[in-house]
Amino acid sequence: MKTRTMMTYCLGLVGLLVCTGSVLAQDMAVADDPEPVIDTGTTAWMLVSTTLVLLMIPGLAMFYGGLVRTKNVLGTMMHSFAAMAIIGVVWALCGYSMCFGAEGGWWVGWDWDFVMLRGLDSGSDMYYYAGDTVIPHLVFAMFQGKFAIITPALIAGAFAERVRFRGYCVFIALWSLLIYCPLCYWVWGGGFLTGKAIDFAGGTVIHISAGVAGLVCAFYLGARRGYPKTAMHPNNLVMTMMGAGLLWVGWFGFNAGSSVASGLQTAQALTVTQIAAATGALTWIIIESFHLKKATSLGLMSGILAGLVAITPAAGDVPPYGAVALGIVGALFCYGAVVIKGKLGYDDTLDVFGIHGIAGIVGAIGLTFVLRSIPEHGFTTQLWYQAEGVLVSIIYAGVVTLLLVVLVDKTIGLRLGDKDEMAGMDHALHGEHGFGLLNLN
Repeated sequence: MKTRTMMTYCLGLVGLLVCTGSVLAQDMAVADDPEPVIDTGTTAWMLVSTTLVLLMIPGLAMFYGGLVRTKNVLGTMMHSFAAMAIIGVVWALCGYSMCFGAEGGWWVGWDWDFVMLRGLDSGSDMYYYAGDTVIPHLVFAMFQGKFAIITPALIAGAFAERVRFRGYCVFIALWSLLIYCPLCYWVWGGGFLTGKAIDFAGGTVIHISAGVAGLVCAFYLGARRGYPKTAMHPNNLVMTMMGAGLLWVGWFGFNAGSSVASGLQTAQALTVTQIAAATGALTWIIIESFHLKKATSLGLMSGILAGLVAITPAAGDVPPYGAVALGIVGALFCYGAVVIKGKLGYDDTLDVFGIHGIAGIVGAIGLTFVLRSIPEHGFTTQLWYQAEGVLVSIIYAGVVTLLLVVLVDKTIGLRLGDKDEMAGMDHALHGEHGFGLLNLN
């Protein structure tokens, strides 16, 4: 009896030791491979930044909508809101995977696990590592998605008042997949320009590509009926000023959020964004005061945008005096581009190339001269990297946009017919009137 009891105790002791060893082994494994700790402060800031960038798209709709004639105000604003819907789906379906899915592809990155963002919702890919900071991967994907939405929406200003809605929708979907996603991958996602050309928040990826695409579309589609002989006054500059204000506010998320952090570089990017916007606005006012003998509200808003666009590629890498320099030079070059457009006679309706394209180029090249610190490979090499990024964006966006606009126009139809253009997009395409007024000119 005693022998049986002793055996029972021994077996129990062995079992206890085995269980204890198993638990200790599990604890050690957990200690060796701890669960990533999400930085809640950075996550909160990135959620705010994502919201601010989304706010820019209704702001853009108001900015563009106020600049066109009354009969086209809804149709023009629809372009921005339609981009929110179309690119919002395209980005979730495959856009994010093409931009940030994997490194090593020559054209785009790709990761089947990221299709419909399903791989970002669980597993090891649910965390996004930005240096030492960890945030939910879904937050980063949604932040980048707002950039993808606003880029084709910018293009719409170049051919405002003269395109079919159906053709526009197909065009921006294809443009996003075939132009935005490759450029995004090349510069930010691990492509051949990643780590070389400095583009903190989208000078080459967003503004140059959209500006060049707008210029190509404007030349191919031709001018509005009566342009430039017929006066085509903005319908509501008050709404345009409100839109410009929303863009300025949203741009803090656009630039400062691109740090994907909540620290010193975030503060630096926010500061230079404010300074460049103010400097661009002041510079434009001064130029107009000498050139036109008066300052205009439209000029003030154009200066704001010129400064904001010029600082975008440089926001994380230049000091405050660099922001002043880029704001001044950006406004000077953009003012010149708008004046030249009037002399050349092409109809870039809302100066997409004159503001976004030109200021984007100024910022991408000009940042090299005002960097906070010169990279180890030297000034000349960095200047070449910047020029390479600009040239790639101009050539690729220009050529592929031309192919797309021809394809869409010849198949679905993009250019609005004369009768519909005279009636206005609101009535002809949407069966609505923006203000319920009888005078629709």
